[in-house]
Amino acid sequence: MKVFKFGGASVKDARAVRNVSDILKMFSGEKITVVISAMGKTTNKLEDIVKAYQNHDRKMFMAHVDDLYNFHSDIMGELFHERHYRIFNEIEDQFEILRKRIDQPFPDNYSFAYDQIVSMGEVISTHIVSSYLFENGLLAAWADARTLVRTDNQYQEAKVDWDKTATLISSRFKPLFDSNDIVITQGFVGHTPEGFTTTLGREGSDYTAAIFAYCCDSDSVTIWKDVPGMLNADPKWFDNTIKLDKISFKEAIELSYYGASVIHPKTVKPLQNKNIPLYVKSFIDPNAEGTVIQATTDYDHLVPSFIFKMDQILFSITTKDFSFIVEENLSDIFSRLSNANAKINLMQNSALSFSILLDHGKVEPEKILQLFSDTYAVKYNEGLELVTIRHYDQATIDRVTEGKEIILEQKTRQTARIIIKNK
Repeated sequence: MKVFKFGGASVKDARAVRNVSDILKMFSGEKITVVISAMGKTTNKLEDIVKAYQNHDRKMFMAHVDDLYNFHSDIMGELFHERHYRIFNEIEDQFEILRKRIDQPFPDNYSFAYDQIVSMGEVISTHIVSSYLFENGLLAAWADARTLVRTDNQYQEAKVDWDKTATLISSRFKPLFDSNDIVITQGFVGHTPEGFTTTLGREGSDYTAAIFAYCCDSDSVTIWKDVPGMLNADPKWFDNTIKLDKISFKEAIELSYYGASVIHPKTVKPLQNKNIPLYVKSFIDPNAEGTVIQATTDYDHLVPSFIFKMDQILFSITTKDFSFIVEENLSDIFSRLSNANAKINLMQNSALSFSILLDHGKVEPEKILQLFSDTYAVKYNEGLELVTIRHYDQATIDRVTEGKEIILEQKTRQTARIIIKNK
């Protein structure tokens, strides 16, 4: 069995859904698990719906729901030429469930409400795609990942119960292949022991593909994207990018840890544990080679990789009495940051200060200052960029720092991390 994952861009409209069908026809006769994300920017729209629900703004809530319904209805209108197809009633039922939310009290737990609503994007998209495949002669079934992937109760960042998930997939999912070549399921979602829907974190559909591959002992996983494979840099920030033809699981984990956006950070580890190769291929040119992520490290050093994080803010924390920053201080600082759900991109300490780099868009500087105001003095520097270079040399460092002021620099044998700002 193979596992394919198609993200939002690959099912963003009717033409894209037809392309998914064409790709699957290239693998006629093979057993394929297909993990699908919400269509286009549906997740963003559902997040707007959650906000309107939280604010008890019925008018805004209904306007967002109607926009989302029309978006999906237009796609179905292009894919299915007759409205008698059952899919129209299925999607109408899903939106009716969504509309009724506004008449219910907003839950005390925001993350719980978020997961119940935002997860609907994947449910809707998979119903549409599986119906289209079936109507076009493919032996395709629909499976509900909300009954297959068991998690804990940490809504929005749920952790997988691997043993229970493996049991559920073995008993409820694998038998579907007895009478089908393709089984469509949702990325990003799971369920608690009580049966409530959870999500695995934004961009978690890649992780879902790895979960199913691990539990099914699949031959491979392929993530279909709008790029030719894994590139050595984001084309938005870097000219003349190079495709990485083959890299190791270890290298992929390193790159995802530092912020490479192609592969979700949690995706690689379960595949590495069972030595299941991961392919990143283009749904625009499905016959092209793409990138393969596998065990050998022989190819990792051939091409430097660049990861850019923009709009960074650097905080420097010192004790008010100018005593040394020691283990007790570090434990206290980390505890406060953890309670504030602050995600550190880089850190460095000296005798008297501890510095952390955060995404500016995810923190409010004044809240960080307040967080430490009782014991520490805090200063910060805005408008920064973080560049991470894997397999660097001095020429690559010079290239990315030209015309920039270097604020902080860290190096290991294989990785250079540099905080810079415009001069």
